[in-house]
Amino acid sequence: MMRLTLLGTGAAGGMPLYGCDCHSCVQAEREPALGRAPCSALLEWQGNRLLIDGGLMDLHRRFVPGSLEGILLTHFHVDHVQGLFHLRWGRSAPIPVWCPDDSSGCADLLKHPGCLDFQPPLQHGQEWQLGELSITPLDLVHSRPTLGYVFRLGEHRVAYLTDTLGLPEHSNRWLHAQPTLDAVVIDCSFPPGSQGRNHNALEQVLELHDSLRPKQMILTHIGHDFHVWLQQHTLPNGVTAGWDNMEIVLADETAQS
Repeated sequence: MMRLTLLGTGAAGGMPLYGCDCHSCVQAEREPALGRAPCSALLEWQGNRLLIDGGLMDLHRRFVPGSLEGILLTHFHVDHVQGLFHLRWGRSAPIPVWCPDDSSGCADLLKHPGCLDFQPPLQHGQEWQLGELSITPLDLVHSRPTLGYVFRLGEHRVAYLTDTLGLPEHSNRWLHAQPTLDAVVIDCSFPPGSQGRNHNALEQVLELHDSLRPKQMILTHIGHDFHVWLQQHTLPNGVTAGWDNMEIVLADETAQS
């Protein structure tokens, strides 16, 4: 079995949005379970756990030393790595960290990693193994080097694609050459009709859904305006808005969320 838990599904501003008194933000303030934390996830398989991105600020409390196989970064924007700045000074055995090739990193994180053990940068299309799990990095379209990942365990495949505005042609070709994906978790930051930068609006996601035809497509990195839009509209069949702590479970005979 492979389980992907969406620990956070929000854009950088999160929900509730600072200073906003709209109904959705007031509701999220009163009921934290309805809010959105920084975009991140936890992949579990065969007793192993892999953290995807480190934007949550309580990583040191969530994950005791030795409980993670490592940390997989999509990119070095602050909302995806801010929790690592505190974690790095811990008295822990080295924690492997895999990431794109971005020598700028974020502030002094690469220069002073502490207990974070940064591995050689990952490259597009170069599949590698973490135990029985196969991981293939795919280039994404963002304002700095960014990778999405396709995870394969046995016959099950799930893609995690954030942050991005569309897909590079070579990543698109790679995905189309694969068997049907059990699930695609994808950046959808903006409502339809938006002219977003660095992130998808709903139109781009629906176009990819119609092209790839995964068994299920789950939206993440949801911005404030799209969160509000989702309260008033429905999505097409096969497309679901993710929420914090949502679980996507892929087992031998069923795929459910």
